[in-house]
Amino acid sequence: MNDKLILESMLLLLKSTVEVYVHGTLESSNKKVHTALKYGLDEIMKMQEEVFYLMSDFNYYQIKNIKKEEITKELKKLQSN
Repeated sequence: MNDKLILESMLLLLKSTVEVYVHGTLESSNKKVHTALKYGLDEIMKMQEEVFYLMSDFNYYQIKNIKKEEITKELKKLQSN
């Protein structure tokens, strides 16, 4: 396994874990459980951000700037549907 594949796997795992924590936090009826899940959610999101920036630093996750014209074109396309 190479570094890129490991980091991609970590990122996907963290993203899916965030979903679990979000639903648990939203659905918890006990204040202590809610607080514990919210803390866990915050920590998982910090980890996800760290992995994302690490991947960006190694050019494994590239961010593309989109021109305003392209956004406008896509919006018009979606509105016509």
